[in-house]
Amino acid sequence: MKRLLIVALSMVASAGYAQKENVVKINILSPIVKTFNVQYERKVNATSSFQLGFFYTGYSVSETSFSGIGITPEYRFYLSDSEAPQGVYIAPFLRYQNFSLTESISNGKATLSNFGAGVILGKQWLFKEKIVLDIFIGPGYSSGSLKVTSGTSSQFETGAFDGFGLRAGLCLGFAF
Repeated sequence: MKRLLIVALSMVASAGYAQKENVVKINILSPIVKTFNVQYERKVNATSSFQLGFFYTGYSVSETSFSGIGITPEYRFYLSDSEAPQGVYIAPFLRYQNFSLTESISNGKATLSNFGAGVILGKQWLFKEKIVLDIFIGPGYSSGSLKVTSGTSSQFETGAFDGFGLRAGLCLGFAF
């Protein structure tokens, strides 16, 4: 009986210190570019995790306004001694984006769908086993097709979402 009580108490005590396996985060830098970005990360094993990000934007470049969505899957390889989902990581990612474009001077309209890929380097901290802070930066490339419904393709400035770019973020979230 005493042995059973010790085992039960050990299990209860270790459950309080169990490593978190799920994280939900928002990128707190995204509102600067009129975007809402939410991410879900799931621990795969002690050194890696899978993350799926989703964003909605209403961004403008020059006279071109973008509104649309994007989805970004990534696989994180944690390089530090601490167990995932915390520590230094490197993460290759893919991205799909779909936007409606409006050119303000001549009221041209188009859609832009593109695919991209890249890699980020980051660090994620876990405070009090619940609060997550994640900072990352890295290069990416995207390319796609612009379909003009009114106006000409030369009217639209797609540089912010087409070609080489930098992906960066500062995310705050909750682990469970």
